[in-house]
Amino acid sequence: MSATNREVILGIGGGIAAYKSADLLRRLQDNGFAVTVVPTPNSLNFVGAATWQALSGRPVTTQVWEDVDQVRHISLAKLADFFIIAPATADLIARLAMGRADDLLTNLVLASAVPKLVVPAMHPSMWLDPATVANVATLRSRDFIVMEPEVGRLTGSDSGQGRFPQTQSIIDQFFVLSGFKRDLVGKKVLVTAGGTREAIDPVRFIGNRSSGKQGIAVAKAAAARGAMVHLIAANVEIADCDGVLTTHVESAEQMLAELEKSFTDTDILVMSAAVADAKPKSSSTQKIDKSEFSSIDLQVNPDLLATLSTKKVKQVMVGFAAQTSELIASAKSKLVSKGLDLIYVNDVTGGAIFGQDETEGTIVLRNGELIPIIRQSKDTLAHHLLDYALEQLG
Repeated sequence: MSATNREVILGIGGGIAAYKSADLLRRLQDNGFAVTVVPTPNSLNFVGAATWQALSGRPVTTQVWEDVDQVRHISLAKLADFFIIAPATADLIARLAMGRADDLLTNLVLASAVPKLVVPAMHPSMWLDPATVANVATLRSRDFIVMEPEVGRLTGSDSGQGRFPQTQSIIDQFFVLSGFKRDLVGKKVLVTAGGTREAIDPVRFIGNRSSGKQGIAVAKAAAARGAMVHLIAANVEIADCDGVLTTHVESAEQMLAELEKSFTDTDILVMSAAVADAKPKSSSTQKIDKSEFSSIDLQVNPDLLATLSTKKVKQVMVGFAAQTSELIASAKSKLVSKGLDLIYVNDVTGGAIFGQDETEGTIVLRNGELIPIIRQSKDTLAHHLLDYALEQLG
């Protein structure tokens, strides 16, 4: 699938399993999908609209009569590339099978022809009732993908088939539905993230504002697409990613040492870390009294990308440029001088982008092509970058 086809409507039915869909929402976002949550009115008894708005970063409405000027039952339907309805109660499944349109979610289902994944969760006696069995068969005959609920403990002491599936099972099924590729299986992806720090003394350093969010987003995206991922993280305050080998470093020299260990066996290198250009010529082992500060003599740090490019054989190298002026010219110059295959450049005037969850800028390819990136999540950009890196890899 294209990196741009990532708009998901997440419908929430009125069952106790609604709270589990909060994790599903996060995992979809981690894989670069933009999610609009549409809860049924009854589902708000379990998880409120404020929770969905906070997690999705988008407005949440449940009825056709809310925000009427936006005609959301049509505008959202046109926006969506996929539907996931999780949890789907017996009542919601029945209404979908009958083609009813008595809330925003059921209106959207009727107004949209995109693929739809239904994730049932209910008591076993309701799941096995002939009415539900017939309704599920009806939905499947209309090309809905209806998952089988899991067997396990339910509300109270009951157990049986009706339990909401594990998040990963839903994600795996959704990947099949959406055509989301595991196109990096067997590939090795090396990613740097964060900002290096160059010690002045034990408590002071030369550093920058990089949070590491973009590099971590790339590492997660590559892992989700099946790659073996090594993340070299410089001074990030974000927890290590599941399924990603993470090495923590502090300085530019430490990062270079780790890169040189792994680069020759790498298919794609994504250098999103902000590496300090210079460091103090000498670093004190004791805290320097402020009265002793007069100047700091600097020396140039090694150029990590330029060093690695001399050892490049098959690797696709992705770079970043944070600029405040002449963005495209600077990016093109860096792309050539560092031996890169593509580069992402953005405007960081006034500290913009650093530490934020969203980004905007331009991808510059080796052939000179420019791909504008409108404001979007760093998770989404991560998939764009990997898509173009794969094209360069051939």
